[in-house]
Amino acid sequence: MNYMARISVFGGRDIDEQTFVDAVEIGKQLAAENYLVYCGGGEGVMEAVAKGVKSAGGTCIGVLKGMDRSEANEYIEIPISTGIGIGRNAILAYNCDVAVAISGQFGTLSEIAYALSLDKPVVGYGTWDIKGIHKEKTVSKVLYRVKKLLNER
Repeated sequence: MNYMARISVFGGRDIDEQTFVDAVEIGKQLAAENYLVYCGGGEGVMEAVAKGVKSAGGTCIGVLKGMDRSEANEYIEIPISTGIGIGRNAILAYNCDVAVAISGQFGTLSEIAYALSLDKPVVGYGTWDIKGIHKEKTVSKVLYRVKKLLNER
């Protein structure tokens, strides 16, 4: 299948209910745009985004920290075992045209740093407030910004 672009979603494991709902919606909209979506494959934002992608008929690839594919959440279409722990964060940054960061702690911060150091645009939604992130306050604006950044590349 030919995808319009590759989008990596970064985000935290421990999130509130509204962030989960918003991340599901972002996943749905990414799939509706025919984007191939990557995430870390685990819980929290990763599970929510993968759930949204799957519900809209899209494909979500989970780049896992460990060697056991069973660590992937139930919505991951393609789990990729790495065995490299948080080193997989670099893989997520390398394999995207645009990244979306939702919520998150230091793991998300490292993913953002990798993406920015690779000159990959990062759209932020309720995440770190650092230079270089295109911060948006609504789900629809996140998707608008992703499309705009892709058109500028």
